[in-house]
Amino acid sequence: MEFLQLKYFQTVAYTEHITKAAQQLNIAQPSLSLTIKRLESELGTNLFHRKGRNIELSSSGKILLKHVNKIFTEIENAKMEIQSQEKNTRAIKISISNPRFLTGLISDYIGLHSGTKIQQGIEVKNEILTSLKKGDIDLGIAGPPIVDEEIESCVLVEEDIVLVLPSSHKLVGESEISLSKVANEPFISLANNEEYKDFTTTLCERAGFTPINNFEVDSSLLAEIIKLDQGVALLPISVCNKYGLNYVQIKDIDPIYTVGLSWVKDRLLSPTVKDFRDFIISYFKDNYAMFKVPKP
Repeated sequence: MEFLQLKYFQTVAYTEHITKAAQQLNIAQPSLSLTIKRLESELGTNLFHRKGRNIELSSSGKILLKHVNKIFTEIENAKMEIQSQEKNTRAIKISISNPRFLTGLISDYIGLHSGTKIQQGIEVKNEILTSLKKGDIDLGIAGPPIVDEEIESCVLVEEDIVLVLPSSHKLVGESEISLSKVANEPFISLANNEEYKDFTTTLCERAGFTPINNFEVDSSLLAEIIKLDQGVALLPISVCNKYGLNYVQIKDIDPIYTVGLSWVKDRLLSPTVKDFRDFIISYFKDNYAMFKVPKP
């Protein structure tokens, strides 16, 4: 069993597609298929099952992937120790599922640590999980928080979600309402944010209806569409405050959206990454009021 075999196996496991894995690894597909077959022969078991045009891990493959991830984690740990001995690296790789999670935070941190290099990506929660396990990123922020045996997660905030209304809406001025009152209203939802869309759809279903999504727009266009009286929306209170939107509190259900910070349990984090992780946690703690509806 060779290091390169394990790297090839890990890539195939996460892409679930031989052709895509070969493209990522920049090798010929037949060569990759042969490597996987040799690994299976050595272990005496099938690591993958066919699933249409794709493949998926077998039970044996899932066991191997867990241990392969640990092997690469230890290699990364060794590199980290060597680098920290040779020089003080100030680089951070982080992915988030929504840009708002780092809004304001990044500028505050860079103001205190101007020499830090931050590489930030936008991914859905499952992609963040994969990137963490593969060692492509140091930290991930997602809502709801990532839950996985290889990942350490902490809750950053439990944000209040409110019902946003056009300025001319008949319910403007109400202190709180049941969500069922807008069951027949057109809804505006966030595009390219499946986790949050699933969350708001579940809130509506708990209130007894399925939302009619007339618009799916990027967060930068959301306020503009709402102010054109095109529908209602379920949004975090911090977004409402940022854009000056009309909102009303929701009663009868618990409209809380939880956001978490994650990293790999056994992977060594550089002093810079540890410092940034702790800064993120402190920032959300210090700005707790920003994410809650003001009490009367």
